[in-house]
Amino acid sequence: MHQKWQHFGTASRKWLWILVIIGIIAALPVAYDRYQTESSSNNVELVFNYRGLSDASAYQAHPEQYIEEQLDKLKEAGITSMAMFESTLDDFRKSRRLMVYNAQDIAQMTQSVVSNENYTYILFTNEENAGRLTPLIEDTFTSLDINVKPWEFHNRKGLIIETSPEDAALKPIQQDPIAFEMLRSKGFNIVPRISDSLPYDKDAMEKLLAYYEASGVKRILFEGDSVKGFNDDAKKQSLQSFANLLNQHGIGITAIENTKKPQAGMAKLSYLTHYNIVRLYSLSDKDSLLDEKTIADRFALGTKDRNIRMLYINMSISKSASKAKITDSIDNIVDSLNKPGNAIIDMENNGFNMGRAEAFQIHSSSMQRYFKLVVVLGAVAFISLMISYFLPLLTLPAFVLGMIGSAGLYVLKPTLFEQALALLAAISGPTVAMILAIRKLNTLNATDVELSTGRRLTHAIVLFIKTAIISMAAIPFVIALLNNITYGLVLNQFRGVSLLHAAPILLIGVYVVLYSGGRPLQQTAKLFKTPITLLWVVAAILVAGVGYYYLSRTGNGGKVSSIEMAIRPFLENTFHVRPRNKEIMAHPIFLLGLFLSVKHRKAIYIMIFAVIGQLSMVDTFAHIHSPMKISFARDLLGLGIGFILGLIAIGVWQIAEGCWKKWSPRLKRQ
Repeated sequence: MHQKWQHFGTASRKWLWILVIIGIIAALPVAYDRYQTESSSNNVELVFNYRGLSDASAYQAHPEQYIEEQLDKLKEAGITSMAMFESTLDDFRKSRRLMVYNAQDIAQMTQSVVSNENYTYILFTNEENAGRLTPLIEDTFTSLDINVKPWEFHNRKGLIIETSPEDAALKPIQQDPIAFEMLRSKGFNIVPRISDSLPYDKDAMEKLLAYYEASGVKRILFEGDSVKGFNDDAKKQSLQSFANLLNQHGIGITAIENTKKPQAGMAKLSYLTHYNIVRLYSLSDKDSLLDEKTIADRFALGTKDRNIRMLYINMSISKSASKAKITDSIDNIVDSLNKPGNAIIDMENNGFNMGRAEAFQIHSSSMQRYFKLVVVLGAVAFISLMISYFLPLLTLPAFVLGMIGSAGLYVLKPTLFEQALALLAAISGPTVAMILAIRKLNTLNATDVELSTGRRLTHAIVLFIKTAIISMAAIPFVIALLNNITYGLVLNQFRGVSLLHAAPILLIGVYVVLYSGGRPLQQTAKLFKTPITLLWVVAAILVAGVGYYYLSRTGNGGKVSSIEMAIRPFLENTFHVRPRNKEIMAHPIFLLGLFLSVKHRKAIYIMIFAVIGQLSMVDTFAHIHSPMKISFARDLLGLGIGFILGLIAIGVWQIAEGCWKKWSPRLKRQ
């Protein structure tokens, strides 16, 4: 009975393969929907941080003239938008809109005794500033139950704010309307930055967004750890209220890439605004000092490889002792943008237009949900296939339980369901592909006929291609199961990348050790009887060290060596799309391992490491913020380069082997 059930499980592989193929076919329309979504937004918006420019002007002899000159320079370089933070009293002071005093200052000015009140006193520098800023300051502080009253000194208008200067300086006020209008008059679009530091006020927000809409604002950027309305959402449902106002006024939002922690409330607000959101890359003030080509490469790669549609540029201000003056990075930024061969030209050559950033238009055919059901069937079949090569008895139970578990998870936790199934399918593809290659090698080794070099090479090439095709069969399942705009915008992330990098290596290691030389139980018993030597201990330590480094390189936060950082630009500039280093290294090892394993049985252990190239091809598509066409190009380039390097490695091996055969007898005689 046991043997019949095992035979039945093995025989069912044919039907599982049919389901896998059907699942791949069903995934293609879903992949096309994603391709249409990724192709729907090609505008890139260049945004400059106006606060940096304003701060730099404070060090100049003629601040207004400096700002005018730099704005003209930035406009000519291709900057189309200016980001404006909410103002503070200190910002207004730096821009010479007003002067701020404390009680002791007033006592000295009036030659009187310091009063008991620790209030904030402000004087406006002219009538226009008083007229434009007084309503903003009064609205801000009275909304916080802080009394504001008029004040005059030497015929200049001012205000008394009944709180300490230290406290008053912390309160955010609407963007400086005078600078706002000046920037618009110069042709810049405004990207306001707003914080969630003050309590949410629907009426005030309605007034502010109406002002933004009338001023042509199309997108806002949040400042701080959360989006506007998040802190009061539990009590006031403020995120829903804020989203309704954004939708009403046609204003979208922006998500900053690679923050230590995503801004709280961003995912919910994105959903409520129907994903009217774009991703932003921020060039820090420190990085604005990098050489112009490095900055240009960052901008070009961000837009092409990571769906970035807004580039936010900070400037650096520093005191140069060698030049005996205050310096800034504006000229370096300008050169990085518009010198021949730099950022704007590179991005335009990649098919992008410089303009207002637009959200991706989500394409989802009416049949997509039905296609995904078939994809689920194929994914479960693929996973069952992988299990069948280790435990044939569990083939059908695995398929049945997989379908039942998928149905349950889909109802209870749909996000966990799609991620878990995509992860297991991604592991199954490279694992099954390598197992089939190993089985074929074992079959070739079982014959007593020694194959010629040409036949060995032919077998190696055919197995190389077949294995790559089977590994890549997992890709459509990853694409279809994770076809959700939240992954593309990195509002939701695919978990389990480290497991995807480790599991196939472990599984192939188990298969090579326990399934290649006889029955698994016999091999296990033999393994436990093998004495542990010092060589084994050293080898285990080395493997553990290499494994730790390998896993530290996985995911977006992986550490990159200086050698790789030097190689990456060369690969990018040479091939336009950078293949992954793991594949460039692992594919040649795989082809050489196939060639050697046809003749030398022990060479089969190379397959344990060679699987890295196969799993990396699938893992490329787990980086869902990268466009599919870029990921496909990476995989094909990696295979092509790896194949050529593998042929070179085989040639070098043959030459070395020939030299060894020729010279080793002479060495023995000596």
